[in-house]
Amino acid sequence: MAKKTVKKAAVKKNTKTAAKKSTGTVKKTTKASSGAKAKKPVLTEKEIAFRMANVIENEEKKKKPAVKRPKKTSSEKETSSLLDAIVEGMKDRKAKNITILDLQSIENRVTDYFVICDADSNTHVNSIGDSVTEIVEKMTKERPYHIEGTQNGEWILIDYINIVAHVFLREMREHYNIEGLWGDAEITEVKD
Repeated sequence: MAKKTVKKAAVKKNTKTAAKKSTGTVKKTTKASSGAKAKKPVLTEKEIAFRMANVIENEEKKKKPAVKRPKKTSSEKETSSLLDAIVEGMKDRKAKNITILDLQSIENRVTDYFVICDADSNTHVNSIGDSVTEIVEKMTKERPYHIEGTQNGEWILIDYINIVAHVFLREMREHYNIEGLWGDAEITEVKD
């Protein structure tokens, strides 16, 4: 007889659970359902910290989408051809120590690139500046937004908005040390 009552109790328990599952609410039947209060699971400090860290990490993932490097756009291609034209203009008049500073990774940059070179004399500085503007206009049809320093012939700045060309007298380049000021930039030295 004891076996039958145990089986009947198990059958009743299974049918209650099945009925609750079909309605969408499932409760575990424990000794607590017979009148005693059920104890809530107690979490340790480590478990709480772990759960909080997971929540914070998931929130941050939602905020920051994965960064994908897009293909070169037409403006990047134009920038690349403008860079090439500026370097070609400098090489045309035998500019020395041509250096390209890529500033794109710097947060508070004033432009995307600096192209820097130096010359032996004031006349040479002016000649390189003229060559840069002429060759850039021939190759890319771009005209400079602004030009400074042609009167002194010590430092000519040719501004193409996203690229700025600097033509220095050698002593002035050493004095102002632009490469040192923008030390976080990626530096590329152009061979003669």
